[in-house]
Amino acid sequence: MTDLDTREWLLTNGLGGFASGTVADVHTRTYHGWLFAATNPPSGRKFLLSHLEASLEITGKAIALGTNIWGGGEIEPTGYKFLHHFDINPVPKWVWSGDNWQLTRQLVMPNGNWERQGSREQGAGGEDFSQSPITQRILIQYRYEGKERGILRLRLFIGDRNFHHQQRGCKEIQFSQLVNQQMVCLQMNDGGEFGTPWHLRWTQGEYQSHGLWYWNYSLLEETKRGLGDRQDLYSPGYLTVNLQPGDTVTLEAQVGLPDSQPAILSPDSFAEAVDAEQERLTQIFGWLSANSYPTPYTPHPTPSSALSPVTCHLSPIKQQLLKASDQFIVYRNSIAGPTVIAGYHWFGDWGRDTLIALPGLTLVTKRFDIAKGLLKTFARYCRYGLIPNAFPDVDSEPFYNSIDAALWWIETLGLYLEATEDWQFLVEQFPVVQQIHKAFVGGTRYNIQVDAIDGLISWDANGVALTWMDALVEGLPVTPRCGKSVEINALWYSALCWLSQWAERLSQIDTDNFLRLTNQAQRYARQAEQVKNSLQKFWNPQLGYFYDVIDPDDRRNSQIRPNAVLALSLHHCGFSVQQGRQVLDLATSRLLTPYGLRSLDPDDPEYMGKCEGSPQKRDRAYHQGTVWTWLIGSYIRSWQRFYPEAPMPFDWQPLLDHFLSSACLGSISEIFDGDAPHISRGAIAQAWSVAEVIRHYQ
Repeated sequence: MTDLDTREWLLTNGLGGFASGTVADVHTRTYHGWLFAATNPPSGRKFLLSHLEASLEITGKAIALGTNIWGGGEIEPTGYKFLHHFDINPVPKWVWSGDNWQLTRQLVMPNGNWERQGSREQGAGGEDFSQSPITQRILIQYRYEGKERGILRLRLFIGDRNFHHQQRGCKEIQFSQLVNQQMVCLQMNDGGEFGTPWHLRWTQGEYQSHGLWYWNYSLLEETKRGLGDRQDLYSPGYLTVNLQPGDTVTLEAQVGLPDSQPAILSPDSFAEAVDAEQERLTQIFGWLSANSYPTPYTPHPTPSSALSPVTCHLSPIKQQLLKASDQFIVYRNSIAGPTVIAGYHWFGDWGRDTLIALPGLTLVTKRFDIAKGLLKTFARYCRYGLIPNAFPDVDSEPFYNSIDAALWWIETLGLYLEATEDWQFLVEQFPVVQQIHKAFVGGTRYNIQVDAIDGLISWDANGVALTWMDALVEGLPVTPRCGKSVEINALWYSALCWLSQWAERLSQIDTDNFLRLTNQAQRYARQAEQVKNSLQKFWNPQLGYFYDVIDPDDRRNSQIRPNAVLALSLHHCGFSVQQGRQVLDLATSRLLTPYGLRSLDPDDPEYMGKCEGSPQKRDRAYHQGTVWTWLIGSYIRSWQRFYPEAPMPFDWQPLLDHFLSSACLGSISEIFDGDAPHISRGAIAQAWSVAEVIRHYQ
């Protein structure tokens, strides 16, 4: 199977829904399919449309263009052998060809994020959100070229399941279909439980109902991940289209029952949807045009045929990064406002990830209304001085299992205010800032509390992991990090500096409370100075590095982790130039890779160089040596602070190669192996990976 090009593509709709697959057009994941709909945006994601399997008949000879891997390992049919060309921009496009014929297929998923039609309501960030029904759909277009008339048959493969689970056929699962003129409406019935209704339309062709189960598809990536790797798909029927050379057929799959007067579906509908997406991005970023993309690439790349980022100018790469960033910003129904998907395919919207990604996704890109809306939403859900690490769905309680989300909120609020000078927003949010400060000083959940002796933040709770190194195996943290963590206290110091700075500014705005605010500013400044002095407890002079954690019993953890670099990278830094340079020197030699920073020194006995195998084994390796791309941002900011005149010891080229021509084309993976060749792992598109590259790539 080495000739199968299993690099992946991703389309998103701004609601949590997506479509995804591979260049070779074979599905290798549970998360591959053409319509995953978010039934309660961005949650409740359901797999509905798997794909259309094409065969082309010319002069009586049928050519099967699909590619499937079955449970026994056999590949049938082998349509990938006819695949001549693939391009990702501006939308995924496949070109199959043979003697005297060519078939092109394109996919576009219209964005339903911020609708601008019908009646409107204003979201938390000032964006207008339509009250008109949210639509989730995908358009597919085929174009035939050849010397003879062709007959295209498209067999429909469907399901209805939670997007995390495989579908298995059984007699209890039935799919009803109502066939109308150039349309079929579909819905699952599982023992009286009805699924999500949706419909498929087409511009030409004859549909034939012919219900069949296809059993035992093999999902190779799930096999590698030690998860369920078999799936069954149902086919309710097929479409037959007679095509003259130059003809097209356009199809649209859409969630819900059709409107009484649906918009006309025509051969031009596909191009109009592509143009609308281009226009939407142009309005956001002000730069995108149809001819602004790098040169397309072909399947099965060789050094001569693969897309080489060396040939791309800065501007197109930056444009691609900005386009990638837009995939993570989605609408959340429960808060009627924006949120950020942490990663595709399987992550939801998480507090810490969103706040760390926010500068790159919204401040650098000048999407200030989105940034403001996100910050306001988090503030609305602040409880016990904590910011939720996961947004709530309707009528459910947020998860407050993070010590640093509240501190990242303050840090990110500071960056937003520096970028916008939106001091009225500071006036609105300062009570939340004070609430967080009061809770941390007085004590809150998980025994989070400021140590009265040294002013540092400590926490102590069994069975939880509250920092970003939060992997659990069998209910126990892999890296517990209870006590005083270095990056947490660096965030605390930066927060106190922000508080002092903001109280001083507010004293100039609210003159009636000038004296009170001035006194507060001085109190915060004294507290920040105490914390700055106490941060020296983390200095390990023998190693020339920071202790990662000071345990509750005052033992020091001297493992070399990237949290030391995180501590140097914040807006306010409490460490000396000499310490910063020593930390960076050691991090450069032990942690820096072409794709980010390792989460643990390779010489450490607990180091795991590959994040592979069973879920338990992967979770153990997650923060025990695995490379995280988002940490490259912290490294760069720290280097620029402590070595402003020295060349950056980081080559962007491997990471740009990955972004443009590996893994998920046009996005950046979540993690990489700590050991060379640093194979990409985890989510194929990760928000904070993309965001931190946007923030620093020049």
